[in-house]
Amino acid sequence: MDAAEFRKRGKEMVDYIADYLEKIDKRQVFPDVEPGYLRPLIPDCAPEDPESFEDVFKDIEKIIMPGVTHWHSPYFFAYFPAASSFPALLADMLCGGIGCVGFSWAASPACTELETVMLDWLGKMINLPEEFLAGKDGQGGGVIQGSASEATLISLLAARTKTIRWLQSEKPELTEADIMGRLVAYASDQAHSSVERAALIGAVKIKKVSSGDTFSVCGSALKKVLDEDKASGLIPFFFCATLGTTPCCSFDKLLELGPICNKENIWMHIDAAYAGSAFICPEFRHLLNGVEFADSFNFNPHKWLLVNFDCSAMWVKKRSDLTGAFKLEPLYLQHHHQESGLVTDYRHWQIPLGRRFRSLKLWFVLRMYGVTGLQEHIRRHVRLSHQFEHLVLQDGRFEICAEVVLGLVCFRLKGSNELNKALLKSINEAKKIHLVPCHLREKFVLRFAICSRTVESTHIKFAWQHISQLATDLLKTWEQNHHQQ
Repeated sequence: MDAAEFRKRGKEMVDYIADYLEKIDKRQVFPDVEPGYLRPLIPDCAPEDPESFEDVFKDIEKIIMPGVTHWHSPYFFAYFPAASSFPALLADMLCGGIGCVGFSWAASPACTELETVMLDWLGKMINLPEEFLAGKDGQGGGVIQGSASEATLISLLAARTKTIRWLQSEKPELTEADIMGRLVAYASDQAHSSVERAALIGAVKIKKVSSGDTFSVCGSALKKVLDEDKASGLIPFFFCATLGTTPCCSFDKLLELGPICNKENIWMHIDAAYAGSAFICPEFRHLLNGVEFADSFNFNPHKWLLVNFDCSAMWVKKRSDLTGAFKLEPLYLQHHHQESGLVTDYRHWQIPLGRRFRSLKLWFVLRMYGVTGLQEHIRRHVRLSHQFEHLVLQDGRFEICAEVVLGLVCFRLKGSNELNKALLKSINEAKKIHLVPCHLREKFVLRFAICSRTVESTHIKFAWQHISQLATDLLKTWEQNHHQQ
């Protein structure tokens, strides 16, 4: 394919994507395929000779689309939103076109410098304390990670290195193995599984701290576990606080937890993967109060800020904590500006060496929507979640299972877990809308997340009528079976 054909095919692809997104509501939200559907549809081996673009293009609808779950459909209410917007898609094209690998400043100065400035922009939008910003000569700063899971892992590994070095400076006779075997990380029993996975990869113990009635961890619960573990000779070194948990969007009590972590010399990382975007709205910013106690903080613009995957924003108070843990300087990666103090080499802030020019997406979206446009997007989603909550509350057969703060509603039929499993099965088998469940304590609960950029009030009403009708049908058969037994 030469440049001339690329121009032609590129325009066709843009038209195809625009049509796909404009008419996505006409497609069934969840696919009708069985595992292994794709293999029989394509040859066993790559073609020996080149094929035409037309042949490849034809196969998108025939082979790919039948197996796509349409995350951007206004009938998709599962997981959390996956952000997308036309400015972000255009920026991603440019990122692919430039194709640089920005592991160091010299590898592409614009790639590094735009990221530093964009993370400062974003930090100011959510009113992050000054020490998290890079500024002209700050100690902190932001970096784009691939996902919140990576941000948690990076912060845990940095905390581990920092703790080992500090303990060895206090007691030089301690070996790394002595310390490693006693290190413990902590997170809420509602925290995302990626926190546990970070501890697995980091080869340290992790303990779950009990959350209270509102599914939030409070200071006394953390203190109790810390006191017990210290008494038995363990070394607490890391706590991951969650703002907007995955099951029910609950918020750990930062203002109680932060001072404890600071006093005990424990690294506090805040995972606000979904909820963090909402902090650009002044009315939700109080949910971030206590961030000033944290060592690192992360949220995903690729969830709720119209920047498509992958773009996970992470800030640290002391960048030397990261670079100190991961810095290696082979000659082939060095450049003559690296000791100037004016440049950032982001390879020291992340797991992989290579990185894409992801800040272009932030730059396009922040400029083309403006803070007010992004705030309106968040507020509209929150209004729609309260609309759904209101509909649920009007039906005495259902209950709301957790406070609705942002764009997630946790609800269920009053009754057994089996009944609610049957309801979810009938919803997802009908394939008119898509939901996923969670467990809250012993209850099997349905999650209804406002996800799509194009979702409107009519889609919420449709979803509720559909759920309500399926519940009516289910309860009839359930009662008949119950009587027969």
